[in-house]
Amino acid sequence: MSISTEHKIELQVQKAIRQTEDDLVIWIQDALDTCQYGKSGKEELEESQFRNLVRVADTTDSAEAIKNFIRYQVGRDQKWGRGEKSLATRLIQDIDGNIKKSAGIIGECSYTDFKPIWLELIRRYLGYGSRHLKYLKDGKTI
Repeated sequence: MSISTEHKIELQVQKAIRQTEDDLVIWIQDALDTCQYGKSGKEELEESQFRNLVRVADTTDSAEAIKNFIRYQVGRDQKWGRGEKSLATRLIQDIDGNIKKSAGIIGECSYTDFKPIWLELIRRYLGYGSRHLKYLKDGKTI
């Protein structure tokens, strides 16, 4: 494959990722708005804890490592929620469901491996989550 062809494919993939951003934002905002997790008091999910998850996602090339970190956090305390309706469960469901499906479609259309696309979508999804959590904590007066 020539450099020009590789460059065109990369641009196509980046465009498709940008076109998926609305979905990512909607999915994570819905998760934070509707799922059960610590929203106040001693068990409140702190922005720094969510940023730690974003940091893990930014430093690994493994979706399984990201999900493992989420499960680890659930084992430590109840801030991420527990059970079917928890934020932790929803994050993992979105990673394995909506996000993976979107990455697969992008990869298939561009004839590239979906895994790097999947990881990029996960990173963006969690990054948007960090922003929305900040809004929920401090910006609801808008």
